[in-house]
Amino acid sequence: MALAASLILGAGPGLAQEKVTETADAASSDAFADADTGSLRPVADFDSIADETERSIAIFEETGKVLQDPRCVNCHPRGDSPLQGDDMALHDPPVVRGAANFGAPGMTCNTCHGPENVDVVAQTDDIRSIPGNPNWHLAPVEMAWEGKSLGEICAQIKDENRNGGKTLAELVEHMAKDDLVGWGWKPGKGRKPAPGTQEQFGQLYEAWVATGAHCPAT
Repeated sequence: MALAASLILGAGPGLAQEKVTETADAASSDAFADADTGSLRPVADFDSIADETERSIAIFEETGKVLQDPRCVNCHPRGDSPLQGDDMALHDPPVVRGAANFGAPGMTCNTCHGPENVDVVAQTDDIRSIPGNPNWHLAPVEMAWEGKSLGEICAQIKDENRNGGKTLAELVEHMAKDDLVGWGWKPGKGRKPAPGTQEQFGQLYEAWVATGAHCPAT
């Protein structure tokens, strides 16, 4: 999605947590690592992490299930063409980013992408709808997530020089409420939605900010 999806995504989308022993922290980390990647853990699941910095990082890592999902990364490519599908293949037909992240003159995004998803018939099994949103466009290249570690994505999101000048509070609003970000959970027939819901994503993002907005090392 672009940092509108873009930000993508965002949305983004303060999880409260308390002091516990290192043993308990380690056990919690193992449990989080084994979590179902098709869902999002609620904020309360992180309350047992003692150190606030570690809790903040753990929360952001949970949001990474969304940030690194194809529904988001496809609109945050590192090159000049969007990606598509769960395999994040280059967009077909070939298109380019353009000066405003809205495609080249004569082939802008809204040439094919309307204000809402459109179901199609008589296509292959993996082409069942055309994505749509009134604000459909690529995230700026400064917010490219393709091939980036979660730590690198975190640093990008926090950097006002790359995130469109958004404060952390504005990013929470973006991740939790932006309609283009929300497309990731309603991507149309033939596409797997992003994990969880936008509301859950926004709650996690708010909790991450409330705990200091700390980033993973990698």
